[in-house]
Formats: sequence, structure tokens, C-alpha cells
Amino acid sequence: MTDYAIPRPVSGDVVDLILEDHRLFESLMREMRDSTADRAAAREAFADVLVAHGEAEEHQVYPRLEKRTEDVDAEEVHHGEEEHAQINEALLALLEARGTDTQKFEDAVEKMNEVLQHHLTEEELSILNPAREEVPEAERRSLGEAFLKARSEHLDERAGSVENVRRLVQEAHDKGLLPAEGEES
Repeated sequence: MTDYAIPRPVSGDVVDLILEDHRLFESLMREMRDSTADRAAAREAFADVLVAHGEAEEHQVYPRLEKRTEDVDAEEVHHGEEEHAQINEALLALLEARGTDTQKFEDAVEKMNEVLQHHLTEEELSILNPAREEVPEAERRSLGEAFLKARSEHLDERAGSVENVRRLVQEAHDKGLLPAEGEES
């Protein structure tokens, strides 16, 4: 298990909860860049919460927001799933970097940051803002509970294990969310 405590709230507005995770991702990214930090523990915590978060969004949040908001449509949901696949692919490279004091690790951290920041910005603007404006507070709270329950189950299953991330990346290739091996993204 990790030395980094991953917050496990039990209720809240889904928009606020997702944003809290986004800030946690950014904090853990800073830790992975810090040569004096426990980079291995930060990477482990980052992987677990990142995958748990993404899986909970895809299965609990996106489908319900697609039905409830004018601005979140099937295309937006599919794009979010493609970006989660790209994030998982970058995460796999990060997890497969042996040791945390190598150039390969540092390159993987920077690639992860690039892909992640792109996704966070898009999601906050094109999915979370419409959800905040168009979905009633009571429903956002109910959605928050569903998100947190799924997120917690994935955390309990060590969602960020290299084996699970490999499986998710393979599934994304199989579904066409990621280009075939050797093709450009």
C-alpha cells in the first residue's frame, strides 16, 4: 500500500468531488517531479486514484450526464473515454519505468502530465461546467455518491496495478479508442 493517504469522502456534489481529485492528481504529479520526495509512493497513489477516478467517471458519471445535460452529448462522452485511454497508456509507461531516478521515469512523468493536463482542462470546461449549470444540486449529490462508491471499490481493488492498467490499455486498443500498435495517435 502507499504512504500517500488517498481521500475517501462518502458524499458531495459530483462536480466538486471530481475537481478535488483533479487537484490531487496535480499534487501527486508535483511529488513525482520532486527528486527529494518518495516518488515511488507518489506514483503508486497516483496510479490507483487516477484509474479509480477514470473508471468511476466512465461508468457512473458520463452516462448520466449525457442524459441530463444539453452540452454533454455522445460525442463528448466518447472523447472523454478516448482521453482516459490515452491517460492509461501514458500511465502504463510511467508504471513500467524501473526506478524513479531515471531519465525514462522523468520523461514518462512529463508525458503523463501533458496528457493529463489536456484532459483536465477539457473536462472541466466542456463536461463539469455544463453539469454544474444544468443538473440540479440534489442530482449532483446523488451522482457524487455513485461516483464515490465506484471510485472506492476500484481503490480497494488496487485499480492502478500495472496488470490492471495493461488490461485497460489492451481493452482501449480492442475498442478502437487507441490507435493500433505502430500507428500515430
